Amino acid sequence: MARLVIVSNRVPPLRESGAAAGGLTVALQEAVKRRELLWFGWSGESSDSKEPRMSSAGNTTHALLDLTTAEHRLYYSGFCNGMLWPLLHYRFGLAQFRRTEEEAWRAVNRRFAEALIPLLREDDTIWIHDFHLFPLAAILRELGAKQRIGFFLHVPFPPPAVFAALPRAEALLKDLAAIDLIGVQTDEDARHLAEAMQQQGVDTPVGVFPVGIHAEGFARIAEAAVGRKDGIRFQESLSGRRLIFGVDRLDYSKGLPQRLAGYADLLKRFPQHRGKVTFLQVAPISRGEVSHYRMLRRELDEMVGRINGEFAEVDWVPLRWTTRPVQRRTLAGFLRITRVALVTPLRDGMNLVAKEFVAAQPPEDPGVLILSRFAGAAHELEGAVKVNPNDPDEIAEALDLALTMPLAERKARWRQDFDRLVEAGPSGWSRAFLADLNRAEFAAPG
Repeated sequence: MARLVIVSNRVPPLRESGAAAGGLTVALQEAVKRRELLWFGWSGESSDSKEPRMSSAGNTTHALLDLTTAEHRLYYSGFCNGMLWPLLHYRFGLAQFRRTEEEAWRAVNRRFAEALIPLLREDDTIWIHDFHLFPLAAILRELGAKQRIGFFLHVPFPPPAVFAALPRAEALLKDLAAIDLIGVQTDEDARHLAEAMQQQGVDTPVGVFPVGIHAEGFARIAEAAVGRKDGIRFQESLSGRRLIFGVDRLDYSKGLPQRLAGYADLLKRFPQHRGKVTFLQVAPISRGEVSHYRMLRRELDEMVGRINGEFAEVDWVPLRWTTRPVQRRTLAGFLRITRVALVTPLRDGMNLVAKEFVAAQPPEDPGVLILSRFAGAAHELEGAVKVNPNDPDEIAEALDLALTMPLAERKARWRQDFDRLVEAGPSGWSRAFLADLNRAEFAAPG
């Protein structure tokens, strides 16, 4: 079988067994375990080195390229996180375009391409991931690459009229003509991207491939985690109160201010829940160097203080809040004992936390998922209580519904979604994408 070459902005660490640890790798596990793999991307470090660092374990080789401090600032913090991320999440009002940053973004993509080209074999299959690397395939073609190239966009794609607000959007869309197949998470994303490309005369096929999880495996991890020391200590700290739980990166796309406002509305409008529930929100800091993120953290810190100041009692703190990261295994245990999961992004490509919550639930007494209808997962998880994340009152009403839902209904909703996750499997998306890519018509020149 031909070697698979994965290209992504960041590369997860390499384990001794040859399997890499990370969310993308978990989803790719089935696709890569039967074939040789080269994973290429940024090392996460800054230096003036121009050559990639190579390391191997098992059938996996990593090629890691350093960026200079200026490249990281302009390409990653600047254009990727300051312009493309808000635009793709329908938040154009937060986007800031600077031509120097766009030019640096293209220059870094060229550096990636120039470093990758010598490492390629004639029969490789190349799979590029996410918006950081939109122009990479076009540059690889320019440098002579004739391999089959696929691209997967993990985040949403907005309507063409929104995307057109990006300066030089036409050039970006025309770059996508170099790709043989583009994958996205939802039908809506596929429709938006196809329409935007068609306006530029680009007819690259776009397919829908929702990313899945290993539901049964995650359930075993969650069940075991509850019995660990940290899981027992946390459960004891709840003092019998029902847990409402949210876990998200600290990002404005996650709808955290609206979520906290919805919880505050629950305590105001449905006072019977006071003292009987505890809401834990885990929000690890991300992109702390970007001003919008620093402002968001300040806003949320203040909201937490106001909510606890208004509703706390001497023996009850209604809202627990932490921006420290929590180990994945520990989070699995938290999800296992959660009565209500609040997953309310304003816009999300998929959101695997929603799927992990379903997987983690005890079948005999499952909790309830409250899910934004603007998350990609909402198209699959029919048993969730769907909300508009912009409406704190609707979130409050959904919380009351979830907290008072009869056991029979909770079981029925959970079973429907769990069975669907098991059927989809952890890597059906990668197998389906690579199979369709193998059948796609070549976009390679000549």
